[in-house]
Amino acid sequence: MNRSGIWGAVAALTFVAGAANAGTFPDFGYQPPSKLYSGPLFQLSQDYPKQMPNSTPPGFFGQLPKPLSNDFEKWRPYTDAVKKYCLEGNVETDWVVQKNPVRKWYHAPWQHYGPDGREGIHGLTKEAQIQVKQLAPTQTTTGQTYAVGIYNDIGGYTFGQVWKDPQNPDPRYTSKPNSFPNGTVVCKALFADVVQSQVPFLQNPVQWDAYITDTFASSNRVIRKVALIQMDFAVRDTRIPGTGWIFGTFQYNGAVTGKPGWDNLIPVGVMWGNDPENNGNDYTNPQPSVTKINPKLLESAINANTKELPPTHLGWNGRLNGPVDNPVSACMSCHMTAEAPAVSPMNPTFQANPPPVGSKEWMRWFQNEPAGWPFDPGKALSTDYSLQLAGGLQNFYDWKCNQGGVFVGGGNACTNRAGPRLQLNALPQPTKIFKVTRDPGLEEVH
Repeated sequence: MNRSGIWGAVAALTFVAGAANAGTFPDFGYQPPSKLYSGPLFQLSQDYPKQMPNSTPPGFFGQLPKPLSNDFEKWRPYTDAVKKYCLEGNVETDWVVQKNPVRKWYHAPWQHYGPDGREGIHGLTKEAQIQVKQLAPTQTTTGQTYAVGIYNDIGGYTFGQVWKDPQNPDPRYTSKPNSFPNGTVVCKALFADVVQSQVPFLQNPVQWDAYITDTFASSNRVIRKVALIQMDFAVRDTRIPGTGWIFGTFQYNGAVTGKPGWDNLIPVGVMWGNDPENNGNDYTNPQPSVTKINPKLLESAINANTKELPPTHLGWNGRLNGPVDNPVSACMSCHMTAEAPAVSPMNPTFQANPPPVGSKEWMRWFQNEPAGWPFDPGKALSTDYSLQLAGGLQNFYDWKCNQGGVFVGGGNACTNRAGPRLQLNALPQPTKIFKVTRDPGLEEVH
């Protein structure tokens, strides 16, 4: 069912009781006017598996370097295989993932709601502002980023469990070890609304039509072409010490093939930990003319091939991040804060009085937390590195409170119309039984 209008036509929103079958959740929040667009509309892939898939971990698991290394060239076969896994069958269907003939993919529900909610052409949600010179020295104007993420069938099963009762989602399912099972794969394609002539690596672009705001600060929507700029991935792998996850990102470079295509996505690198012992700031580079690689980081591996990878800012002190990401954050740092409710911001700078850079308080955002462990124990439940799951739950709570609802299941309660608070009611917290290690061996995380 298609839901359009402000915040997904909240007044018309109806849920189907029971299991989350196809059509239970709204597809998008913002439908382009028919006088401007007459093409196909985005449909949420939401027929989540009701039984744990029999899938074994993807074949690229065999490409994992042993031991883990901060030398990216040892990771190249792995990232090449992950890229193929994410794109195979999706490029041919223009990311209508339900039509993928190779493997099943699923979207996260409740991304339609709110001012940044899903638009109706490709299902893109509003992500972040692009600052001046964030992408290139020649970029003299700001821009904005939109994205769409997908989960393979193993990850889709977890979404189906959390949202089994669509009117009472249960985040307790992900606040435990292995809530996203081994072999979960997440892929996210990111598109930039920016003056493309100011960004050299966006030549020969892959472009999508999207119903987006005309500026980052605006609420007025227009149809505009956006350019593929980045693709992120996350892989749940219980062999990884400390976190149990691997994150990676690709950056578009249209000079690689000389023609538009997803093959122009070049690996920036991978990370499997936050290097909690490294609190320096020498490699932070928010306006890049070169890529500054920090050789002291042991849990990130960055592509040093300047012939294929355009200059990029990376994350805080050289940790992994993509070109449209926050240069004082990192892939795992940001996703580690995923929890319900969202008690803490995603980055230490997203608060009124940020702590000193590199201080103990700052480094809280750069620890190695295991899968299923909340960022704020006792105050929230983990959504296991999934910001889309956390955001969807928060959107749902906000909608239900603003509709005057009172939660009767899952220990939830509305405190006021300004926003909900998840009442934990002494729910059991996961036990932290992993060893944070700088040893790059492959240890099982339980």
